[in-house]
Amino acid sequence: MPKTNADLAAAFEQVADLLDLQQANPFRIRAYRNAARLVGELKLDLVAQVEQGRPLPRLPGIGPDLAGKIEEFARTGHLALLDRLRAQIPSGVAEMLQLPGLGPKRVRALYEELHVTSPAQLARAARDGRVRELPGFGVRSEAGILEAIAAHVGRPQRLKLVNAMQYAAAITGWLLRAPGARDVTAAGSLRRSCETVGDLDLLACADDGVAVVRHFLAYPEVAEVRASGETRATVVLGSGLQVDLRVVPQSCYGAALMYFTGSKAHNIRLRRLAIERGLKLNEYGLFQGRRVIAAASEEEVYRALGLPWIAPELREDRGEIEAALANRLPRLIERGDLAGDLHAHTDWSDGTATLAAMAQAAKAQGLSYLAISDHSRRLTVAHGLDPQRLLRQCGEIAALNRELRGIELLTGIEVDILDDGMLDLPDSALSPLDVVIAAVHSKFDLSRAAQTRRVLAALDHPKVKILAHPVGRLIGRREPYDVDMLAVIRKCRTRGIALELNAHPERLDLTDLACRMARDEGAGVVISSDAHGVHEFDHLAFGVGQARRGWLGKADVVNTRPLRQVRDWLAGKETG
Repeated sequence: MPKTNADLAAAFEQVADLLDLQQANPFRIRAYRNAARLVGELKLDLVAQVEQGRPLPRLPGIGPDLAGKIEEFARTGHLALLDRLRAQIPSGVAEMLQLPGLGPKRVRALYEELHVTSPAQLARAARDGRVRELPGFGVRSEAGILEAIAAHVGRPQRLKLVNAMQYAAAITGWLLRAPGARDVTAAGSLRRSCETVGDLDLLACADDGVAVVRHFLAYPEVAEVRASGETRATVVLGSGLQVDLRVVPQSCYGAALMYFTGSKAHNIRLRRLAIERGLKLNEYGLFQGRRVIAAASEEEVYRALGLPWIAPELREDRGEIEAALANRLPRLIERGDLAGDLHAHTDWSDGTATLAAMAQAAKAQGLSYLAISDHSRRLTVAHGLDPQRLLRQCGEIAALNRELRGIELLTGIEVDILDDGMLDLPDSALSPLDVVIAAVHSKFDLSRAAQTRRVLAALDHPKVKILAHPVGRLIGRREPYDVDMLAVIRKCRTRGIALELNAHPERLDLTDLACRMARDEGAGVVISSDAHGVHEFDHLAFGVGQARRGWLGKADVVNTRPLRQVRDWLAGKETG
């Protein structure tokens, strides 16, 4: 069966988890984790590359062994290594690894000390008070485990946007080979750039719906057909992802695209607006009685309702209808508006590429400046920089800038915010830098008041210009820490500090609502890739999608400005 990069990444991540559970070589574990991250976010379909007989590209961290695993997965759809590792532990233990806040080390302790082999057994142990007795656990850990289990059991599986896009690209490509199929589009939450996607909604234009549906049902990854008809079908892929297809004629494609893009709340508002005008709106068009007023394009349907076209990212019933009626819709930021990137890592800390390689990759993405912001020393797992190494790196950046053409590197650091709000490096190390990014990487469980005090204290440092990933979440893996976001945003506005919209698809932090709040409060935002390798500047597109959901325009984002203006802002001559 054909698989996608998302399936391969999931397999590599499971291998890493199971190796970690067995206390295998940490370098081997890290190799699989890095491979999972790289593959899961790569635009190039590696599985298709192998299936088509083309050689794999050279990728950082992918040596002969891992390349062989990619080829094995492409040929067979699974990894023999993963099968062996799964056979060595109870299946429920692997399921425990999916619980937020429970990494392999904690799961291993629970398995070895309490002999729990499933989430259900773990819940019983927590309710009995046995978890708190283990070293490294406590009453709060026990309560958190019960909450995680309850959420895990009751929550439908959702994919990160990047992985949903990989599945959508593969199946859309398949559908475009159907007889007479054209204009195949992934609608729904994916088209609205939602950070997670529950299922895929595909829309195809064709005169013969039966032929397209038949071709859809023959997709090799289909594991279950839940419904099918002449113009629609619902299937479940082998990964568990549900995919809904609707086939419509060209004459009503626009109305159908509006309907299946959603959101439900936005559609309800549009239907009410139509009723107020004596019209009827559905997936087939906008009608006056039985006469079609508009249907072929989204633009003409919106226009017939007295509205300008509304970008899919705004269609959440959060004031976009009112703004459209008043001709006050924002002109949203686009990927091409970004002039530079102010947060990227190299092989000086936990990145995979050199300074020069990262500079060239950023230039290839159309950027004219790039801030190098490796981790500070406290993040030992990331080989963070102490003052001496940071000074040496600054020297290398200065030398490299004399050779580079078309892009300039800025010196910087992603410095840890310590528990008391102080920074991880002394002022003497920070003062020569172009960019200082403050970040929380520990003590995520502080109370709201303590966490807010900590962040606000860091924002008082005169060199800090960016607050990185402001709520510290990892989508589906780590909940955001509790902080008074309004207080943080207002402090940033007052101090001329920008809030980072970290575009890494596991973070997308700021949230869309926090972006909107920052815009309303007049605080600046930077969209950063947080790239750790040359392929990760692609992340910027996800950040732009999130910014658009948050109503941000070009003027709201600091790194749309040319370098001269950014330098003025960094020097305190302009606010964010």
